[in-house]
Amino acid sequence: MGKELVKSICGMCSVRCPIEVEVVDGRAEYIQGNPDAPGIMGSLCPRGAAGTALTYDEDRPQYPMVRTGKRGEGKWKRVSWDEALDYVAEELTRIQDTYGKNSVLFSDRGGPFRDFYRAFLRGIGTANYNNHDSACARNVQNAALSVFGFGRKGVSYDLKNAKHVVLQQRNILEAINVAEVNNLFAGIEKGAKLTVIDIRANVPATKADNFFMVRPGTDYAFNLAVINVLINNELYDKQFVADWVEDFDKLAEFVKPYTPEWAEGETGVSAAGLIDFCNQLAEAAPSVIWHPGWMTARYSDSFYMTRTIYIINALLGAIGAKGGLPFMNKPGDVGAKGLKSFMELYPKPEGQRADGIGWMEGRKHFDAGPGLVHLAYEAAVEEKPYPIKAYIAQRHDPLMAFPDKEDVKAKWKDIELLVAVTFSWSDTAWNADVILPISPYLERDEILMTKNGPKPAFQVRKRAIEPVYDTKAVWEIYAGLARRMGLKELDYTNIEDIWKFQLEGTGVSIEDFAKTGIVSLASDPLYKPVKEGSFKTPSGKVQMIDAKLEADGMPSLKPYEAPEQAPEGKFRITFGRCALHTQGHTVNNSLLFEQMPENVLWINTKRAEALGIEQDEYVTVGSNGYKAKIKAFVTDFVHPEAVFMVHGFGHDLPCETRANGKGAADNMLMPKGIDKWDHGGGAIAMQEHFVSVSK
Repeated sequence: MGKELVKSICGMCSVRCPIEVEVVDGRAEYIQGNPDAPGIMGSLCPRGAAGTALTYDEDRPQYPMVRTGKRGEGKWKRVSWDEALDYVAEELTRIQDTYGKNSVLFSDRGGPFRDFYRAFLRGIGTANYNNHDSACARNVQNAALSVFGFGRKGVSYDLKNAKHVVLQQRNILEAINVAEVNNLFAGIEKGAKLTVIDIRANVPATKADNFFMVRPGTDYAFNLAVINVLINNELYDKQFVADWVEDFDKLAEFVKPYTPEWAEGETGVSAAGLIDFCNQLAEAAPSVIWHPGWMTARYSDSFYMTRTIYIINALLGAIGAKGGLPFMNKPGDVGAKGLKSFMELYPKPEGQRADGIGWMEGRKHFDAGPGLVHLAYEAAVEEKPYPIKAYIAQRHDPLMAFPDKEDVKAKWKDIELLVAVTFSWSDTAWNADVILPISPYLERDEILMTKNGPKPAFQVRKRAIEPVYDTKAVWEIYAGLARRMGLKELDYTNIEDIWKFQLEGTGVSIEDFAKTGIVSLASDPLYKPVKEGSFKTPSGKVQMIDAKLEADGMPSLKPYEAPEQAPEGKFRITFGRCALHTQGHTVNNSLLFEQMPENVLWINTKRAEALGIEQDEYVTVGSNGYKAKIKAFVTDFVHPEAVFMVHGFGHDLPCETRANGKGAADNMLMPKGIDKWDHGGGAIAMQEHFVSVSK
């Protein structure tokens, strides 16, 4: 067979960087970044480089299985694909016939490969498509909608041309998008400043010109003070504000009490330091990027904090600006035709969403696209507005992503069919009724994806090797279910016909992807100026007051409330990412486990001394009856009110031979935490819990 290089797309996290796979005699030997992809330059993060270990991991699900014991007991029967798909299709049909079309709930991790299975959901008539985002970026999405009238992906980040980048809820150097990392460093090499605002010195903080270690839960106070200084010291872009900001006077009045001196008392950041920072921003404007964040499911006011980030970007004239937040381009913006959608084959399902988004009082202002899956679990318990009796978790592990897995599991007890479509073991898969194993990304073709941006493009994920075990591509699984449920329009037996359908009318053929795996739809980046129609608000401007938010009983400009104090002797639990792992998905990966087998507990030096805790000593961290052993990382560079750990550890599944019993599970330290959510943006408030730490 010899050696070949296959251009594809990584699947080790949700970024999906373009890759090049070296295949020798049918075996994937080496992965690097696609050298032909803009911004990648052949580079890859550690997770991407460890993709071969996922493929050849004997611990992953190797064939379809149906549960034989109780849920979570680990008793399974191996079945053929025909048996598994027959069973799932029959159960879905029975449940919909008994309880109604909308009795089927679905959740995934989002991304660009959803069109085919979302068409399947439309075809069977359920309105209940959800993604994982209420444990991640829902606050960002809804904040963008409340200010601009379009979602968070309506703008991009021109890091390469930025003059000042601010990272507050975005850890670019650990939650890695390879192109963003390369572009950030390219910008820094050209003189861009970097500011990091966090409760600890993460990796970006070690590269920063300004690092502000804020008191946990006070980011909103910091941002309100920044707006106060920008307005009172006339550091904002007066022309942009006059042309494109509605109700600026109401914002100016609202922030009057939030002076830098006031913020110093709340955040611990000196007033002089904050004012100097504001002057730096004004000097760099409009080529400023204050990143609105990725994972913002943190505090009860994270929606409002994110909203202030978008407002600050607007005040600096950064929206639509080169080196700022340019408008995202879709194929149509550069004179090209987009991919044909399978979803358009079926009408949008009628009926109300189970999570109440779009119709229930207090939930009308939320983006209805993927809704809020934690509220759908509520509906499953109460059977209101109707019963939820089937749940498909597609490449999604809610029991690890959401707080207190036993509490979440209890919400599913009346669900009659739980299907895990997954390429790895997880708590959710272990508690499922049926496991439909996905071929990992090196072994599967995918539907074509569109990459929007200054230069939009189509990209293809091609199978680099044949499946190692008895697993299938995502499209094969849903085509198989569609065939059994009478959806002839989705009854495909090869990926080439799917690609042909998608490319119809675009003038692009699948042969055009052969050389690089990418078809660019524009020769040069397009920077669209701000013009009439840029903002999708009623006024056509950046709005300080959002009528939808107000109609749902929430203020657009919310007065600041100080965070809850930790009880005596306790710490606020905080968590985040590292470059070596993708949440809990990669902890059992042999190559990555070798590099980082367990997480550590960041604890402030003085607090550790008071407890008699020394560096690298194992300590006990506990809350609500859950206790875990974890190694202490004693440092000055974490706020004394908080402890921090990398998310995704503390696995207890016997099938994960490496990860089992290693480290602590942060989500288990948040008792019934799924009920504590931000009513402004919809995301869970996961850093509003307190833990004890002892030797």
